[in-house]
Amino acid sequence: MAEDKEQYKSLLSEIIAKQAVILGPDIAVLKARSVAGLEVGDDGKVTDYQGNPQEIIKQLVDKYVELSGQIVKSALTSVFEKYPSIKQE
Repeated sequence: MAEDKEQYKSLLSEIIAKQAVILGPDIAVLKARSVAGLEVGDDGKVTDYQGNPQEIIKQLVDKYVELSGQIVKSALTSVFEKYPSIKQE
């Protein structure tokens, strides 16, 4: 279970890092911190999360999609491919 949590934290951190390149680190971290249950350090790394990780991933992606639409989904495809055991809804 702890292994899964680390994997989710890595995935969430990579999503934020990818968006930091597109949106800039300040906006990327600010948006990530607006997701309920998600704790993000100043460096953009996810330190912890509470709740359903699938729901947190969805909310995080949705926050970024609000900003830049389909560009986000396209950019994140390669990140999700690195985590085949985590289902993307």
